Amino acid sequence: MERSSTDQREQVILRLIHRIERMQAQGALASRQFSRWRMGVFLAGAAITIGVYQQAWFHTGNGLLLVFLIGFLTISWFHQRLKSRLHRLHLWLEIKKDNLARLQLDWPHMSANEHKAPEHHPFAIDLDLTGPHSLLALIDTTFSSIGQHRVATWLFQSNLPESDGLSWTTRQTLVKELTPLSRLRDRCLLATRLISPVRLNGTRIISLLEAPVSISHLPLIITAACALTSLTIALGLWTLLTGAQNFWLLPLTLYIGMYFLLSGSIHPLFGRVLALHEELEKLVTVIATLERSKFPHQPTILQVCQSLLTQHNRPTQSLKQLSRICQGLSVKAHPLIHLGLNALMPWDLWFVGKLNRLITRLRLTLPDWLDTIGSLDAASAFARFAYLNPDYLWPELEATNTDPDTRGLTARGLGHPLIARAHRITNDLELRGEGHLLLVTGSNMSGKSTFLRTVGINLCLAQAGGPVCAKTFSWTWLRLYCCIRVTDALDEGLSYFYAEVKRLKVILDAVESTNHHPVLFLIDEIYRGTNNRERLAGSEAFVHALEQSRGLGMISTHDLELTGLASGNGHIRNAHFQETVEAGTLQFDYQLRPGPCPTTNALRIMAQEGLPVPPDHSGNPQAKK
Repeated sequence: MERSSTDQREQVILRLIHRIERMQAQGALASRQFSRWRMGVFLAGAAITIGVYQQAWFHTGNGLLLVFLIGFLTISWFHQRLKSRLHRLHLWLEIKKDNLARLQLDWPHMSANEHKAPEHHPFAIDLDLTGPHSLLALIDTTFSSIGQHRVATWLFQSNLPESDGLSWTTRQTLVKELTPLSRLRDRCLLATRLISPVRLNGTRIISLLEAPVSISHLPLIITAACALTSLTIALGLWTLLTGAQNFWLLPLTLYIGMYFLLSGSIHPLFGRVLALHEELEKLVTVIATLERSKFPHQPTILQVCQSLLTQHNRPTQSLKQLSRICQGLSVKAHPLIHLGLNALMPWDLWFVGKLNRLITRLRLTLPDWLDTIGSLDAASAFARFAYLNPDYLWPELEATNTDPDTRGLTARGLGHPLIARAHRITNDLELRGEGHLLLVTGSNMSGKSTFLRTVGINLCLAQAGGPVCAKTFSWTWLRLYCCIRVTDALDEGLSYFYAEVKRLKVILDAVESTNHHPVLFLIDEIYRGTNNRERLAGSEAFVHALEQSRGLGMISTHDLELTGLASGNGHIRNAHFQETVEAGTLQFDYQLRPGPCPTTNALRIMAQEGLPVPPDHSGNPQAKK
């Protein structure tokens, strides 16, 4: 049997992991050897030089001490280089193992990423976009806070053809071009993790630009401060050498007074720059990685990264300078060193002046650089998802100015990306025409809710710019609204039924809006929170309202009476899932079939769990006798 592309990708990653583990084992062996050499050189040097000194051969002892010291430092230098490489190799192995876990949907071994769904979102909770075993937990492999936010935004705002300034076409093309560049993606991720495991925080860097230090005539003040410190040092030396009066106290007093007068303006800056050089160092390493890369066949990457890959005024040069300035100001974290430096020269004022000049130059370009890195980081996360699932398909967006009767989607071999391949069942679906809907019936646990989520999550992926879990997928742009996972809201005083009613009202308002793009609605077990008689009447009325709207979609229900709405109605179709009974147990194939469901299984499930049921419905032949 021929292996799938995903199986082949899995084998490639496994071979690479085994190769890295062998290199780690060899490196650990070499590291232990270096440790023994260091200890041997230290002990031999100590014993020999002490013996030579005891013989009063001092010149020989000094020479031997120098030789052993050079040897010890040389071995230590090579050992430290080896340790750095082993650390790099360890992080590289972690990245590859994380990739393997994402390919295999091995949730416990994935790096954790937390996202919170926006309140009252039309589909985020219903489609498992957030949570420990969610789509965002699977896709989010970003190295920056801006990229992490953008990945979530592209999914949460997938109803919009343009998000964060990038059109859908640009997003998908960017993800496509980044998909084969797995080495580049891993290097960018590795570059930041070598500095810190925490994500690059672009917000902290931007905070430098928001409120620069405002000191009038700062250049003149710095010149005066330099003159005062120089005069203090000169007069102090003169007093020390000649015994003259302490005239140096006068310029020192003036300098201290000036420093304390300005300290109130400078002090808020220290909180923003403290350890900020680490964030800047991450940003520099990522941009430097991009600068070293060539993109001969990736015009969209070059277009998006145009501001970063310019040959004039390279971002890395300005960012390195900014990092050095922040490092200089961070000396305040060491009070004694900070006091000594400012006593010798106006250290703080000097670096504040340099920071103000650099901020003035970067005020427009730095946010653009961070925005570009965020877009590239988010697209790389989707590209990694596509790379790890080579059997997935790039969906095809059809023209939006089509006839209302042809708008919708067509998919073949549609599967759920959050279900492991070994257990994933695929189905076909064609849903076209405004006002058209599919009534999905079926027994309990037959797969109705999962199928609705399968359609929704793949549409969300497609409109975010990523690949879909399908063999074919083409669609016109749709606005997605769901009512699948409804819970009561005790903090808002809402019962389950009233919460469901509010969700359905949101869908009804959406399908009746004048928006250019129609709505795809996915409704699971409509009006399940009320009695049978009112549920049926309300469901029929709601279906008729949807039929006359600019929406199309699917409604799952246990009310087999609703299937009669399809009789003589070209806008409504029936489909169902069903089960079979083998050896007294229920078997599900999770295949969507046309027509209403011919069977039910609620009483049979009750009987299997030992609950009392009427004898004729127990599913037990002995009970029927």
